Amino acid sequence: MQAIKETNFKFPGQTGFYRGKVRDVYYFGNTMAMVATDRISAFDVILPKAIPDKGRVLNQIAAVNLNATKELVPNWVLATPDPNVTIGIRCETFPVEMVVRGYLAGHAWREYKSGKRSLCGVPLPEGLKENDKLPQPIITPTTKAHVGHDEDISKDEILKRGLISPLEYQKLEAYTFTLYKKGTELAAKRGLILVDTKYEFGKNDGKIYLIDEVHTPDSSRYFYSEGYESRQEAGEPQKQLSKEFVRQWLIENGFQGKEDQKVPEMTDEIVQSISIRYQELYEQVTGQKLAPIAYDSLLSRIENSILNSIKTVNLEHK
Repeated sequence: MQAIKETNFKFPGQTGFYRGKVRDVYYFGNTMAMVATDRISAFDVILPKAIPDKGRVLNQIAAVNLNATKELVPNWVLATPDPNVTIGIRCETFPVEMVVRGYLAGHAWREYKSGKRSLCGVPLPEGLKENDKLPQPIITPTTKAHVGHDEDISKDEILKRGLISPLEYQKLEAYTFTLYKKGTELAAKRGLILVDTKYEFGKNDGKIYLIDEVHTPDSSRYFYSEGYESRQEAGEPQKQLSKEFVRQWLIENGFQGKEDQKVPEMTDEIVQSISIRYQELYEQVTGQKLAPIAYDSLLSRIENSILNSIKTVNLEHK
């Protein structure tokens, strides 16, 4: 099994290129081709080895959810011509991620446990336990940091800094709650609880679009519905479906992305075990088996899919 660590294509009509933590993006004027590579990051650090199948798993889960929500909220996708490729509208990204939480888990629980009863300006009631369902979903935005960690920010601070206009923020809020409601319904059909997730938005020609991946295990936290109540009553940890298993492996081996910490050795066995977990995530979230592929032609397959899309989707330099 081969993994896609990076791509370095040159296309006719290409106007730019950007390499993110886990994606390679090719620009064609107002359109873009996003390649979901097999790079993996944790604690804002790109790990040294890529994970076979990870990119296509996340790209295909995102495609399913973007398609399922496109009638509710406009999104950036024009085509998904390859398991690792999405072609879409190039947007000017809002500098804030909209994190929505229906349960007190992860970062929100750590803040609550430390004594805080307000998160991003949103009050939280007394007497909650880890993983309890919140009275209603809340939005806890974060800044989008180019370097270092994202930071919590309140709605008031976003408006005060002029990061987003009041009218646009109102629309982003409405879109976020709409998407979370739909995501919760989709998860329930798969025996899952959508605990929390994040959405990113952008603008093109004055119109707001949902961008990036949606409801994937890398951008969301899921619990299994079966046994949730009994585990809460017994004070037991919830059974999760997310990238948390990667973080836990790193923590157990002394790495949390801090200075002077070294990423533990990623043996072939570790890489394979993470790959298998991603395949399982795909099957659990979509209810479908991950299709077999030819690993010896990954890059040429991806390159050809983008080349063909340049013709069929009519990517133009504008």
